[in-house]
Amino acid sequence: MTVRRPLIAANWKMNGDRELVTMMAATLQCIDSSHEILICPPVIFLSDFPKSTQYRLGAQNVSSEKAGAFTGEISADMIRAAGAEYVILGHSERRCLFAETDATVLQKAQQALRVGITPIICFGETLSERQQEKTMWVLAQHLDAVYAAQPDLLAESVIAYEPVWAIGTGLTATPEQAQQVHSFIRQHLARINADAAAKVRILYGGSVNADNWPTLFSQPDIDGALVGGASLKPAEFAAICQMAKE
Repeated sequence: MTVRRPLIAANWKMNGDRELVTMMAATLQCIDSSHEILICPPVIFLSDFPKSTQYRLGAQNVSSEKAGAFTGEISADMIRAAGAEYVILGHSERRCLFAETDATVLQKAQQALRVGITPIICFGETLSERQQEKTMWVLAQHLDAVYAAQPDLLAESVIAYEPVWAIGTGLTATPEQAQQVHSFIRQHLARINADAAAKVRILYGGSVNADNWPTLFSQPDIDGALVGGASLKPAEFAAICQMAKE
């Protein structure tokens, strides 16, 4: 049986300040968790977190370019220098609001890997796609566009399943729905590399909180969470991190 260390990742989005950085760092220092804990604040706050073995740091985006005349962009080298070990890519908000495609996500993943940063690559279906029973077809198209195009990426990344209809809405996939999709993702990717597919961590994201997380986390193919709003509340995020998988 493959053992995958759970990963609990906080996506602060465009929220937070230095007071929250201080509160979160202090709260996480006091918990006992066997999980890997990741904080992804706005990039400007990365260097404000004190060094700690309790958590790792990540960014929410990275440029697809190495360097150059790209006003406002931040390179992989820069976020690495600021302390990032992970980066979130392909989040539904980036896809919907900034027209990012799978090709863009792949370019950004390549830049991250170039400097030793692990990409967390997000995939998910819209409400209309789910209602039309196209969830698996949509996910297969996205997965193939990234992983079939670059098979070695599978062993070097983390996947986050984020049903778009559950992002920031208060709606959450049922544990059974989430497990069905996570299992499909793993089986689909096994056609590319069975060993890597068995080992890759697949996170669930979509209005995760301390109340719904225990039942989600009990599912065999859910290896952690990408937490949005609840990650802005240090006590609640710490509670999620402490919940152990049976």
